[in-house]
Amino acid sequence: MSSNANPSHHSADAHGHHHGGHEAGHGTFKSYMTGFILSVILTAIPFWLVMAKVFSDPTVTAALIMIFGAIQIIVHMIYFLHMNTKSEGGWNMMALIFTIVLVIIALSGSLWVMHHLNSNMMPMSPDMMRNMP
Repeated sequence: MSSNANPSHHSADAHGHHHGGHEAGHGTFKSYMTGFILSVILTAIPFWLVMAKVFSDPTVTAALIMIFGAIQIIVHMIYFLHMNTKSEGGWNMMALIFTIVLVIIALSGSLWVMHHLNSNMMPMSPDMMRNMP
């Protein structure tokens, strides 16, 4: 039996690099720069929304900041962690879906808690504030 009887084994090319089907793709300089530029843009826009007071309603600003933050998490996962549908036999896609579900739970839970804390706090009159230690 020859050594090439099973073609599914990993083989090395002329340069000694091993090629297999289970490795995640490594990023190129172009993909890292694309991820970096998208990250800078996705950070600058919420910063501008807050500093320029683009919306008079702070709820709209907070919602947009959270949306940009969620998009930035996905950009980091794709461009820096190299998650896609093909790497690791599709398990990276399951990790991406799990991360998205956790982000949605964390963001909606945070908004829910902040809203209820704000609406259930006892209002203080100026007299009550003067008597505080």
